[in-house]
This record gives sequence, structure tokens and C-alpha cells, in this order.
Amino acid sequence: METLFSLPALALLAFLGFGSVRVTSGGQSRLVERLGKYDRQLKPGLSFVLPVVEKVVSHESLKERVLDIPPQQCITRDNVSIEVDAVVYWQLLEHARAYYAVDNLQAAMVNLVLTQIRAEMGKLDLDQTFTTRSEVNEALLRDLDQATDPWGVKVTRVEMRDIVPSQGVQQAMEQQMTAEREKRAAILRSEGERESQVNAARGRAESLLLDAEAKAKQQALMAKARAEAAAELAKVIEAHPAAAESLRLLLAKDWMAMGEELAKAPGGSVLLVDPQSPASLLTALRNLQEKG
Repeated sequence: METLFSLPALALLAFLGFGSVRVTSGGQSRLVERLGKYDRQLKPGLSFVLPVVEKVVSHESLKERVLDIPPQQCITRDNVSIEVDAVVYWQLLEHARAYYAVDNLQAAMVNLVLTQIRAEMGKLDLDQTFTTRSEVNEALLRDLDQATDPWGVKVTRVEMRDIVPSQGVQQAMEQQMTAEREKRAAILRSEGERESQVNAARGRAESLLLDAEAKAKQQALMAKARAEAAAELAKVIEAHPAAAESLRLLLAKDWMAMGEELAKAPGGSVLLVDPQSPASLLTALRNLQEKG
């Protein structure tokens, strides 16, 4: 009989002894209450809890955790509706403060982050929400870390992920971007056409200048050649008086053709020579040499 009565007692003692053993892993924390009052925090490793008298009321991780903030509607300073979501990295530093200071810690943090995001978005215009994201993240981190400090929580990082304007605003932004692209394309086309026209005009001007220079050089060479020919002819006439008669006959033969050519000379000048007078021809040749 004594053995039979002792078996339940031993089983009860074994159950109570097994239930009093707690193994806490690294990076974890357990809170123990004694008779309904906070007593201690169990460190990583093997710990014992007094049955019935003591109770583990909370078991939390002390590692850095990620908190997803659901999308929410915000109104910017210029009255544009946008949808913003974020992610918060946080760590529980003081387990007891977090457990006794706030009920449902993560829900409280989500509501706090949502409130802070709305406040920050209300300070900015729509364009600033895209260009000042890093500054907004820093402001959120500073405000959230300060607000959660009484809860024993350390906010290590805040990142806004998506900023989505309403459908109407997106369409307006797309139309604006399309108009800007078309404007830039039109400017580039007009500049290209203008540059092409300038280059074409410059090419024509250079071509005309080269032609004019070539003609001027040709005329100068022809004038020099005529002057030299006239000078040689004058020398021959002076050295050989008998050649004057032959020259007179040649001039009489081709006088009409020569008169037509001289009538077309630049400036409308005409060389008047008496074919019967070699002296007149010599004088005319000398004048032609001086003009050349």
C-alpha cells in the first residue's frame, strides 16, 4: 500500500520538477513573476522556476527584428493623395519595460510609425517626397527612436519603400513627362536644323569666296600676261622698224575681230588704235601695259 501511494507522489514531484526547469537560448529573454509581481529576467542558459509560486509571463527575442508597415493614404502639403508604406528595423533592449509599459508592443509601434509618416508627408510637396526620401527616413528614425525609448525599444533603421500617387495624379504626371520629352525633342530638332542650315550657308559662302579668289587670280595672271606681251611687242617694234609695216598689215586684217574682243573688256574700256599708224599702236600697247 505504501508503494502504491508513493507512486503518484513521485510522479507529481517529477512533473513539478520538470516544469520548473527553463532553458533560455542565446538572444532570447524570459520574464518571471512571483505571486503576480515581476521578479527577474532569465538569462540564456539553464534556469529554475518555483512551481506554483513563480510563472514565466513573457518570452521575447532580443535580436534585431523587422516590422512591415502596411500602405496608408497620406496628403502632401500641396493636397495630393499618395500611398506610402515602410519597413522598420528595431531591437528590444529592455524586455521588462516593453512588457509592462505598453500592451501589444508591435501594434503600438505600427500605429506610431503610421502617425509619424503622415506628419512628415504633410510637410512636403509631391515632388519633394521623391527627392528627399533619405531626409524623411532620417527624420522618422529620430522621432521613432525617441518615442519608443520609454518602451525599452531601439529603432535602428527606417526605410520608406513605395510612394504611389493616386491614379489621376499618375496620369497627370505621365502627361507632363510626355510633354517635356516632346518639348526637348522639338528643341533638339530645331537646333539640328538650324545648325544644318548654318553649315550649308557657311559652305556656300566659302565656296563663293574660293571661286571669287580663283577668278581674281586668273584675271590677275591674264592681265600680267597681256601686259608682258604688250611690252615684248613694243620692244620688237622699237628694235625693228621694218616690222611695223608687217604689224600694220596684220592689224588691218584682224581689226574687226580685235575690236569686238576689246569692246568686252572689264569696266567697259576699249583700246582705240589706228591700224595705219604703228606709233599709235605702240602708244596703245604701252597704255595697256601700265593698266595691267
